Amino acid sequence: MAYIHAKTAAGRQEIEDRARRLPPALRSILLMVDGQRDDDALTALLPGLRAPEDALAQLAQAGLIEVVGGAVAAPAARTLTAGREQDPDLYKRLYDWMSESVRRHLGLKGYFMQLKIERCTDAGALEKLWPDMAAAVAKARSPALASRWLSDTHALLDAPAAPATAVPDTATGVPG
Repeated sequence: MAYIHAKTAAGRQEIEDRARRLPPALRSILLMVDGQRDDDALTALLPGLRAPEDALAQLAQAGLIEVVGGAVAAPAARTLTAGREQDPDLYKRLYDWMSESVRRHLGLKGYFMQLKIERCTDAGALEKLWPDMAAAVAKARSPALASRWLSDTHALLDAPAAPATAVPDTATGVPG
């Protein structure tokens, strides 16, 4: 899976003003990110620039680069296990995740997708929207991001539910 990276607006701004004072090796890698090279080509440059192995991840985490394309294999199909379609906790997690994804990745273009999400009454109905949501993300952003979104969504099925009784102590902020 080779992802193609490009600079974000913040990355282009960093090239101009050097406000973040990146280490020279990270700055060099940022300069090399051009929307044409995939992560394999960029990773091959790391040793010559004495950059850390996770340089691309650091730049992505700082919001200076983003994935804009690439050939990605579709994740294996996954369905909810029998009986979990009506699980209210799973429904809440999926609903929140999908609504936040519409906001983050689709913006106003996601208005009709959000309406479809609102009409869903259980986790099974939300699951049926995954292909439409992934297609919308692929069209609005990139196929690689859509694939990653779908993988992250599948991971929600395995994520343990947050305990309902773990209310943070207001004095310490630690769940009690």
